[in-house]
Amino acid sequence: MTILAAATPAAWVDAAAERWRPLLTDHANCEKKAASTALALIFAYPEDTALSVALARLAREELRHFEQVVRMMRTLEVPFERQKPGRYAAGLRRHAASAEPRRKLDLMLIGALIEARSCERFRLLAPRLPPPLGGFYADLERAEARHHELYIEHAKANAGDIDWEQRLRRLAEVEAELVTSPDPVFRFHSGPPGP
Repeated sequence: MTILAAATPAAWVDAAAERWRPLLTDHANCEKKAASTALALIFAYPEDTALSVALARLAREELRHFEQVVRMMRTLEVPFERQKPGRYAAGLRRHAASAEPRRKLDLMLIGALIEARSCERFRLLAPRLPPPLGGFYADLERAEARHHELYIEHAKANAGDIDWEQRLRRLAEVEAELVTSPDPVFRFHSGPPGP
């Protein structure tokens, strides 16, 4: 069962298959951001030891993925370049509640959506990319599936009397709009290239 409200547009997949070099650079940045997000949540909610331990493992895995992406970039002779952030994560976070306990729930659900989107895009790209990148992305798809499930598990555990499924549906609609509408900045989590 997917938690995503819309599939990645074919136009994004086509562009990504062509522009895989800059996409790989953004992917490296995404892995760093994923580790950073996990660490930020550990610091924000230190009293939740179950969450902290799970996110510590997640942060380590995301950093290992970052190292693997950097090795892949070296193998494929893709230079590392500084990039401006896209609109995706910030667009999702704008919809997170500002007060607790809803904020914690929203951050877990947003994490789940980002990881689920990554998983979907790795699956779509793996058969379209040259070796060894295609096989690498096929392997990463499995990890991203575990990551989104981790966030969902902790969202459920922290929901209390909040209808977390209804909240997930609302955030999934926002996420779907971000990845299906034309985007001027092409990124791993962007919409299809547009004006």
